[in-house]
Amino acid sequence: MQKVQFCAYVLENPSGKFYIGPTEALSTRLSQHNDPEAKPSKYAPKNGPWVLVWKEDFPTRGEAVRRERQIKRMKSARWIRDNLLNQ
Repeated sequence: MQKVQFCAYVLENPSGKFYIGPTEALSTRLSQHNDPEAKPSKYAPKNGPWVLVWKEDFPTRGEAVRRERQIKRMKSARWIRDNLLNQ
């Protein structure tokens, strides 16, 4: 049996805005963010297209959600660029 892997991820759109979230199905979630007809997300489809610029894997959903919240608390695109993208 394959262990489910969760991740926290950061997407970026052409105008440099970021979208941060947790998921267990990254490719599916990215498709949803870029699909204007997708129901799970209202913000992402109208502000895309989105590309994956960073992700971090976790063994549990709780850990992925904690990391997402930590990143969102920074409220800074500069922090994301300096601390996640330029490692």
